This record gives sequence, C-alpha cells and structure tokens, in this order.
Amino acid sequence: MKLPDRTKSQPLELPDDIRQVAVIGANGAGKTRFTRALIEEHREAGRPVFRLSVLRAIYGDPAGETETSQADTVGAIFAEAENRPAFMHLRSRRGELDELIALLLNEEIASLMDFKTSRHTSGDQLPETKIDRVLELWRTVFPENNASANGGSLEFTRTGSHDRYQHLRLSDGEKAVLYYLGGVLYAPEKAMVFVDTPELFLHTSSVTRVWDIIEALRPDCRFVYTTHDPDFASSRSNAAVIWVKSFDAEARTWDYDLLPQNSSGALPEGVYMAILGSRRPVLFIEGDAIHSIDSRLYPLVFPEYMVRPLGSCNKVIEAVRTFNDLTSFHHLDSRGIVDRDRRDDREVAYLRRKNIYVPDVAEVENLLLLEGVVKAVASYHGKSPERVFNSVRRSILGQFNKDLRRQALLHTRHRVKMTMSYRIDGRFNSISDLERHITQLTMELSPRKIYEDFCRQFKRYLQIGDYPAILRVYNQKSMLPGCNVAGLCGLPQGRNPYVDAVIAILRTKSPQAKEIRSTIAEAFHQELPDVPDEPAAEPED
Repeated sequence: MKLPDRTKSQPLELPDDIRQVAVIGANGAGKTRFTRALIEEHREAGRPVFRLSVLRAIYGDPAGETETSQADTVGAIFAEAENRPAFMHLRSRRGELDELIALLLNEEIASLMDFKTSRHTSGDQLPETKIDRVLELWRTVFPENNASANGGSLEFTRTGSHDRYQHLRLSDGEKAVLYYLGGVLYAPEKAMVFVDTPELFLHTSSVTRVWDIIEALRPDCRFVYTTHDPDFASSRSNAAVIWVKSFDAEARTWDYDLLPQNSSGALPEGVYMAILGSRRPVLFIEGDAIHSIDSRLYPLVFPEYMVRPLGSCNKVIEAVRTFNDLTSFHHLDSRGIVDRDRRDDREVAYLRRKNIYVPDVAEVENLLLLEGVVKAVASYHGKSPERVFNSVRRSILGQFNKDLRRQALLHTRHRVKMTMSYRIDGRFNSISDLERHITQLTMELSPRKIYEDFCRQFKRYLQIGDYPAILRVYNQKSMLPGCNVAGLCGLPQGRNPYVDAVIAILRTKSPQAKEIRSTIAEAFHQELPDVPDEPAAEPED
C-alpha cells in the first residue's frame, strides 16, 4: 500500500499483508486530509474502497459534503438500489442508517419471496441473510436487548419490558453498532474499508470487542481507521500506526512516520501515541490521572510540559528510559518525577542523571508543607504567614519526634534491601560460594548499626530544628491533617481542603501562585523551564 506524498522524503509503503491501519496525530495535523489522499490514491489505482462514517449515518451529511465524495458508501449503494423496479421503499429516507436498514430489509424480503417460489423439500431452512447476521451479532454486544425484523421494519425490545420500538429510539451507541455491522457487509470484496472516528458513541469498555467482531465479519477486507483516540489505535494490536505530524497545504505533502511496532516497550502504547500528538516535552509522573495529588499539582507547576501519570515509580523510570531511547524517531524531550521516599543521596544522584527529577522531600504531600507554600496559602487567605508556618513547623517536629524510631526502622529496612540487591547480583561458581557471600554480606550490613545511625541523625535534625531535612526523610501522609495547616489558614480542617486550596491558588495569576510554583520547582534542583506569569488554566488530563 503506497502512502501519500511525504514532506522532504519519499512516500512510505505498507506491506500487503497489513490488515489494519490507524491514522493518528494532533488536532490540525492533517489526519483527515491524509486519509482523503489515501482514498484517492486507491481509487485512481482501481482498487475497491468503502467508507463508513457513523456521524453521517446518524445525523446526515456534514455541511458542504458533495455528492462526489459520497461514492463508495452505504448511501451510494442505496441510491443505486432504489432505482431498481423490485426495490421497496419501506421507510422515508433520513440518513445513511435508514438507507442501510432499507437495504437489509429489502434483501430479507427478496430472500423470503425467492424461497417461497423456488422448489424446496419439507424441512428446508430459510437461507441466512445479512440482517440475520447483523441482528445476531448486535444482540451479543447488547445482551439485554432483543431485535427482530417484523412487518418490513426492525423492532427492538429490552429484557423485562414489553415495549416495542424502532431504531429511532436506540441510543447513539446502539445505532453505531447496528450501522457498522450492517454497513461493512456491503463493502466490495477485498475492499479497503475507511472508518472515520471508529470510537465515536461507543463505550470504552466495549469498543475493542465491537471492532474485533466487525473485522471478523470481513476477513477479506483491510481496515483504515482515522482516530482521535490513542487507546483505540493501540487496541488494534497488529495495526500499522501512521503518525501524522503536519500538513503542507501548498505542496500537498505530509510530515508523517510509521510508529514502530512494540516501540513503546514498558510504556503503555496508548500513552505513547497520545504523547506523539503533543508538541511539548513530556513529564512522566507517579499516581493516576484522577485521584493523585501529583496529576493535579505538576501540570500547574510545570506548564511547559505535557504531564502523563503512569502509576508506580518503576513505570515512570522505565518510561523515561524507553522514550528517550527513541529520540531519533520522535524528537521529544522526556523526563520523569518520582517521590524521594527513603532513597539516599547516591540513589537520587543516579536517577537525576537519568532525567528523573527527585524532590528534596520524601513525598508529594511534603511539597505542600514547604515553608514558601505554607506562607503563600496563609497570605492568600488573609492569615499571618509567619504565625501559620511557625505553628505548622512546631507540629511537624512534634510528630516526627514521636515517630522517630519507626521512621529510622523504615529507613534501615530500605537501606538493607537496596544494599542486598546491589551486592547479591554477582556471579557465583557454586551454591557454596553463594552461601558464603550471603553470610559475609549479613555480617557486613550490620542492620542495628544502620538503625542507630539513623536515630542519631534524626535526633540531630530535631535538636537544630532542621525543618527541610525532616521533610526530606519523613514519610507520613497523616502530617497534612495532623499539623492543622488547613485550619490555621482559615480552611475546613483535613487534608483535602488544603490540597484544593493550593491547586486553586496555582490557577490564579496571584503573587502567591508564583511563590508556590517557584518554591516547589526549587525543591527539585533542576533546570526546569521558565515559569510563565500566567499559568495554564487547567491541568492536562
């Protein structure tokens, strides 16, 4: 398959055995024009093409759509069929879905008439028609619904209800599945089936299964999807993914590439393709996109980055490594943020060399307790910054004093675990050598000495009142509500009101927003992009 003209290089070609193609890219990159060019290329070569657009099927032709562009669609087949003498106009024409249903029902009636007039013996079965296959598969997608052809129309019912209704009362998702199942059956043999926005109206939990069923209906066809949804593109597991970067209207060429199969490695492919649609450097973070503080905070602190949450710290580290290994392909800068947790200076230095930002606090909640952040929130809400921060500081030191030995034990366990993992990864000629190594290693580790060293270090922090050092080593999510920072700032008590207040301030153009942003950025000791005076209004999902 030859692809359209390519900017500054030769057009690419796809192998003939590729059955699925996904065209994806940023808004305005030229995906739709690219697909139209691909259609014209195949038409001029005399190859059969067929177009499916659920938006046109349900809501009619888009404004400005010409009759010429309607070739190779269900509508074109309907227009040809309605001129035949035997064609029965069962319903008024509203759109392509109505035309499809008319085609299916006319074939059903013709099949019944042919069966009645032909010679057959007792017990002969009615031949299976397109509408039989469509309704059977439609019911597998919507098992709570039933559908049947009755009296020259389609009738639908729901489990537990005697109400019968026609397709006009179906949801858009139910109509979409009906249209795709029926429409694909009218594609010419060995056609290239072009599908515009295949995920439209379909629930995310069912879209993969629906298209697996549709593709199985026509194993002779190839499918080309133009999609805005990277998750859908990644669901076509054997697809060739074309990343359209930009369109040169004057030269009618596109800057595009083929996404290497399995190129994303440990990075979820859907996330990878979403990033390719961005023109900003990428910042991978921990947590999820909905519940974590990370995903709410970091897009507002680092608005120059496209922020993508990946879950665990290990996924962040691996994603940065994998993505940066492919810079020759995508030319985008990638970095990550992980919590410091109980990592020592050597571990932190190693991660920073790998483009992983590690803050000088134990976890993301501790960033919100930095002096500059607390004072900014207090000031924004009309409270005394010094008085609020001093109270918060005393409370945090008190909590740490009570929790000192438990924290020392947790740090000791982490140090022993990391040392074991470093030292155990040697080569041994026999099990006896391994046993001697482990025995010697246990003696060298001396967990009690490590623990006592941590206890002395932590007590020293308390003696000199080293608040930043305590935030660097203290992993305790109860600190935020425990220090009553929300109440001291005039907010409802608890963790969430204070977090919400920080996020709300960062969305403003206030001096306090600038102070919070710069305080948090400084905690990373990295050369981050300059922070604009006007932050992004909303964090990116």
